[in-house]
Amino acid sequence: MTKKYDFLVIGSGIAGMSFALKVARHGRVALICKTTLDEANTALAQGGVASVTNLEVDDFDKHIQDTMVAGDFLSDPEAVRKVVTEAPGQIRQLIEWGVNFDKKEDGTFDLHREGGHSEFRILHHADNTGFEIQESLIKDVRSNPDIDIYENHFAIEIITQHHLGKVVTRRTPDITCYGAYVLNPEGGVDTFLSKVTLMATGGVGAVYLTTTNPLVATGDGIAMVYRAKGTVKDMEFIQFHPTALFHPGDRPSFLITEAMRGYGAILRNLNGERFMQKYDERMELAPRDVVARAIDSEMKLHGDDHVFLDVTHKDPEETRRHFPNIYQKCLSLGIDITKDYIPVAPAAHYLCGGIKVDGNGESSIKRLYAVGECSCTGLHGGNRLASNSLIEAVVYADAAAKHAIDEIKHLSYRTDVPDWNDEGTRHPEEMVLITQSLREVNQIMGTYVGIVRSDLRLDRAWNRLDILYEETERLFKCSKASREICELRNIINVGYLIMRQAKERKESRGLHYTIDYPPKQ
Repeated sequence: MTKKYDFLVIGSGIAGMSFALKVARHGRVALICKTTLDEANTALAQGGVASVTNLEVDDFDKHIQDTMVAGDFLSDPEAVRKVVTEAPGQIRQLIEWGVNFDKKEDGTFDLHREGGHSEFRILHHADNTGFEIQESLIKDVRSNPDIDIYENHFAIEIITQHHLGKVVTRRTPDITCYGAYVLNPEGGVDTFLSKVTLMATGGVGAVYLTTTNPLVATGDGIAMVYRAKGTVKDMEFIQFHPTALFHPGDRPSFLITEAMRGYGAILRNLNGERFMQKYDERMELAPRDVVARAIDSEMKLHGDDHVFLDVTHKDPEETRRHFPNIYQKCLSLGIDITKDYIPVAPAAHYLCGGIKVDGNGESSIKRLYAVGECSCTGLHGGNRLASNSLIEAVVYADAAAKHAIDEIKHLSYRTDVPDWNDEGTRHPEEMVLITQSLREVNQIMGTYVGIVRSDLRLDRAWNRLDILYEETERLFKCSKASREICELRNIINVGYLIMRQAKERKESRGLHYTIDYPPKQ
């Protein structure tokens, strides 16, 4: 079946929904969601949203400097200034959409401070800010008559000249997106034609076994754009959150927000000894890459599989009030955080790279925009500053919406797009092969392309992923389209991009740390 829309939005987190709400007045919108609207990484963001609001002590230049330092000066200064200066306006927009940020008794925002920030500038809603934002946007999206929501639909490929029988290479000028092929819940593949397409598919955490991301974070948008010959950048910069709750068997891992360290929590090894002073003068408030490597080093030094986060010295009532969800989660596992240390270990958390976009959120493929974690705006550089991601998503969704609304006036649908060729069959052992291959990818990435890397480890990853790539492509070509085979294919493509771009960076910089090119002292 062929469906036509002015705007096709693939992904339903804060980036996709805020874009959809802003363009809905200017045309029909299709919102593609691979599961349900409430299963997005946005909902898991505990910490908050970074924005300069307290002008008595804070200003744009401080936020800009903090972002550049955290990004190891690989960030694009124009992108940084854009996000920082436009953040307050987008905070007002979120509030208009119904988002409630915590305030003090005097009516001012109750601001948190997180690692890498020189001032208290994190707006939050208790310790589940992302959930509050997601729920508010869902209500607005569901009530908007110009937005058609397609839950449990899975985008397989974006449609370009390649599907019209033309040869497309990375040197082809003016590669153009005309929509996407989308797997529906009944197992058929629909053709969604659009004048403008937005990729907002989130991150890649499911490439790793230990991750804080929902398991839908399989890098689908990035893989689709890469296969369509679009530009993908900075994939080597994978941020591992230093403090995921260590509870073997949990996937995804439960996140212990960085705001807890801003609140005063202390990291200790299993002997109860504080250790961050050995690694950085900023102690527990050092940027995430520094803290994650310190924990990784401490674990390897003692042969341990986790460390502790200690908040027992803080006022119990205040701790329960600030972190109610973390308190209840830990209590359900027999850990009273007001009395007991919290076992934590690093977990894959955030991708700083992705689909390369310009200041309008437009990718190298015409009529295709990318926003949110799947995009690479240049804001994060080598390492994301805490709580900069949600605000980046809404700032660039706003920029993409404004540009797309203007562009759409001059665009039309492509009418000669063929239907998806779905003549394959289902093999009896297909699911066994897919499940086993996925485990192998997770093991390869965790073992060889983790927090600390080397040329030897990356070469091993290359060789092992290459075998899985060949096997999976053969299976894909003779199989009927399914979410399982498509996700495996995307995970392998993304794993390859992370590994290849890590091999190409001959230095330790930001989140990419290699023992073959140690940082200069």
